[in-house]
Amino acid sequence: MSTLSGRQLHHNGYALLRRAIPTAWLANLHTAFDLGVKPSSEWPVPRGMDWRHSLLDTDPTVQAVCRLPQLLAVVGELIGERFFLSQVEGREPLAGGGHQQLHRDLSTQRPGDTVNALVYLDDYGPDNGATRIVPGSHRPALGEPPFDFTDESRSVQLSGRAGDILIFDADLIHAGSLNPTGARRRTLLITWFSESLYATHLETVSLRNIQMDTTERFDPADFVLDPQN
Repeated sequence: MSTLSGRQLHHNGYALLRRAIPTAWLANLHTAFDLGVKPSSEWPVPRGMDWRHSLLDTDPTVQAVCRLPQLLAVVGELIGERFFLSQVEGREPLAGGGHQQLHRDLSTQRPGDTVNALVYLDDYGPDNGATRIVPGSHRPALGEPPFDFTDESRSVQLSGRAGDILIFDADLIHAGSLNPTGARRRTLLITWFSESLYATHLETVSLRNIQMDTTERFDPADFVLDPQN
C-alpha cells in the first residue's frame, strides 16, 4: 500500500499492509497456530469442517501482532473513537474447502464500530484460497440497489506474502475462497470493537472461546496513520 490517506481509507473500506510483520516473528506464529488447532467438537460453537481453527489468543507473539502500531493506526482511523481488542483466532482453509459466498460481517450499533483484520502467515493467492473483497462496498450510496452477493463482477482476489495484513471495515463485502491445492494458508482473524460495545462483547466471550484479557483500551490519538505503509 502506498500514500494512503485517511480519506482514501474510509473511501476504500480497507488497507493492505505489505510485510507488516517482522520476518523473525513468523516461525513463532506458525508454531502457535499449529499447536492451537482444535477440532470442531472442542469449540463451544461448532466450526466449519472445511477449515482448521486454532485457539491461540494468549500467545505472546500473537498479542504483539495485535499491537503493531501501524495496524492500530488503521484500526483507530476506521473506528474513530476508543476501541478494544475483542478476539483473535487462527483459521486456515483445507484442500477443497474454504469457499464462502460474498458477505458482510456487519457493524453492531453504528457504521464503523467494528473492524476486522486478516494476518497472513503464509503466502496467499488463488492457489490456496486467498480472500476476495469488493472495494468501497462498505458504504452503499443513497438509493443504490441492494448488493447481489452472488455477483462476483466487482470482487478482487488478493495475493501477497506471509506477513501481510488486510484490515477492513466489518461492512466491507468479502469472502474466503476455495483452496484448490491444499497449500497452507494460515491466518489470524482479529476483531476490534468501539469501546461502547464492551458490554455486548462480554455477553458472547464464552461462545467465542476467548481466553485473553480484553480490558485494554486504545485511543486513535495515540497512533499516526503512516501514508508510506
